Amino acid sequence: MLDWTDRHCRYFHRLLTKETLLYTEMVTTGAIIHGKQDFLAYNEEENPVALQLGGCNPEDMARCAALAQERGYNEVNINVGCPSDRVQNGSFGACLMAEPAAVADCVKAMKKAVDIPVTVKTRLGIDDHDSDDFLYAFTDSVVDAGVDQLTLHARKAWLQGLSPKENRDIPELQYDRVYKAQERYKGFPVAINGGIKTTESIVNHLRNVHGVMVGRAAYQNPWLLTSFDETLGSVANSVSREEVVEAMIPYVNKHIASGGRAWHVVRHMLGLFQGLPGGKRWRQYLSIKGPKAQSGESLLKGALDFKNDHKKPISELMT
Repeated sequence: MLDWTDRHCRYFHRLLTKETLLYTEMVTTGAIIHGKQDFLAYNEEENPVALQLGGCNPEDMARCAALAQERGYNEVNINVGCPSDRVQNGSFGACLMAEPAAVADCVKAMKKAVDIPVTVKTRLGIDDHDSDDFLYAFTDSVVDAGVDQLTLHARKAWLQGLSPKENRDIPELQYDRVYKAQERYKGFPVAINGGIKTTESIVNHLRNVHGVMVGRAAYQNPWLLTSFDETLGSVANSVSREEVVEAMIPYVNKHIASGGRAWHVVRHMLGLFQGLPGGKRWRQYLSIKGPKAQSGESLLKGALDFKNDHKKPISELMT
């Protein structure tokens, strides 16, 4: 979810679900320790929120975990699932499945540094190493090291020959192997991830595992998030899409006033009306007008008006 679940996206998503734990995009230890930007910045309204951390040096991982706890994050998650070349060159992400002792050392160091949960998200295997023995050599190691939860993306990663985009779909999903892992670690929380698109499927998975992580489906159809609170046994979110749009206006304006662009925020809102009449017109308006917009109010209200007035031709947006 790199470049997707940034702080603007998470602010928007928090309006749709109050209970769901939101995750940051992956941030590397190098960026946090040496970067000129504040890579730990987030809005207080996002809570509860987890930092997804990329790295392999135990000292650096512990230092960043401590900084995250100090800033108020609710969890630190070690990314051992990303298959990109950039991640592999930095010796973190999915390639670390081949180095369980290194990840275990990171877990131990981080657990000594913080009181908040330290979790690991990983794949079922990498390249031709995708047996249960390979998977459990990794998961046993981090569980023994004291990790608080495992999240298993229910497919292996191809580090050679496939792009990160292709890795999202081409290796087949194997949910049964995640269920088997939960059986192996009875009483220990295992969450499932990968290809989960509906509330019904979430409920079905929760019969077999402790938790469910939803990624692209929640981004592309954010309204799905409004069903999560009730699924978790809390009060259903009764907010309307129009109320969400109204609530985002002051946030967009504040971002513009601080020197940002409206598009930084509204690009995450393109799917708000997905599957509904006018949803395509909403996306068209924001995509065309958003990059140069100087007012959150005129942009978002204009998008609502264009969505609802089917007589206005798309050519009007070009002027």
